[in-house]
Formats: sequence, structure tokens, C-alpha cells
Amino acid sequence: MTSISNVSKGSIIRFKGEPHIIESLVHRTPGNLRAFYQAGMRNLKSGRNVEYRFSATESVDLIVTERKEYQYLYPDGKDFVMMDTETFDQINVPEEAIGAAVRFIKDGLNVFILFSDDGTILSVELPTFVEVEVVETSPATKDDRATSGTKPATIETGAEVSVPMFIQTGSIIRVDTRSGEYIERVKK
Repeated sequence: MTSISNVSKGSIIRFKGEPHIIESLVHRTPGNLRAFYQAGMRNLKSGRNVEYRFSATESVDLIVTERKEYQYLYPDGKDFVMMDTETFDQINVPEEAIGAAVRFIKDGLNVFILFSDDGTILSVELPTFVEVEVVETSPATKDDRATSGTKPATIETGAEVSVPMFIQTGSIIRVDTRSGEYIERVKK
């Protein structure tokens, strides 16, 4: 246990029995009232955002974490088999640990896994951008190329992304794994 004043943005604490990452922490001293810390947190299991007011003297359970690089190998039911890039040990990672970014995982992708002090997986961080191939999209007509509209495209991982009209089947594109947005065409 440590004082809330020793915690900073990015720290992971156990709040109501579940791991939460501190996304914002502001110290407030309103007039005649006692000082407090307003914390914006995200639950690492459910992904929900939580706002909570800690008294300035309150203690929290700080979780010691370890961040290691792994490479995605193959799916195993609802799990994903990952290999440690240093020791070559393999582990199964549940889909829930990856979250919404699961739709951008492809063979050979390197990710970072955040482990708690007891060895449980807290979260999986994908690279911010991935390069994927467009496997299916409607062909663009001559008139479509002149406009700035978008169209749906299915990428090699099975996810659907909105792309500009000039993108064709077989193009390699860069996609933001946080938002699922098209960034740029890498190769025709």
C-alpha cells in the first residue's frame, strides 16, 4: 500500500479488487474543504472508464508490473498463442486481454504484454500502426476517383475498414490500431 500522493499518471492500482490504470490525476484544494485527488482511471479487464475522488491521506494498492515483448503465432480457440521474443516460451492470451484491437492481429505481429506481480496478464499493447493487405473492396469507377468519399474494405485479418475510393483489392494500407482508421496507402 502506498499513499495516493505517490501515484502518477500511468501507474496501475488495484481499485475495488480489479486492476485500473491511472489516466489522469489532479490534486485539488477547494477553499475551506480538505484536499483530495481526482483520478480518471480505466479498468484493464472491462475497459470501462472510472472517475473517483481519493482523500489526500488515502492509501492505494499499487501493482508492480512487467512489460515484455511477444510475437503472435496462431489462434487457439478463443485464445491467441504468443511467443516470448527472448526465451521463445509460448503462452495463451485470452481475447479479452487484447480488447477491440484484436481485429488487427496478424501472423508475426510483435506486441507488448503487461503482466502483474502475480503473473496474470493485465493488457496487450499492439503497435500503433499495422500494415495490412486489402483482400476485398468494390472497384472504383472513373467518377469515384475524383471524389473524396470512402468505401468499406475487408483487410487480411477479416476486419472492415473505411478506405478512400482509389484503394483497390491487393493494396497494402497502414491502419491505426487504436481507432481502426485508414492512415495511408503503403503499396499498390
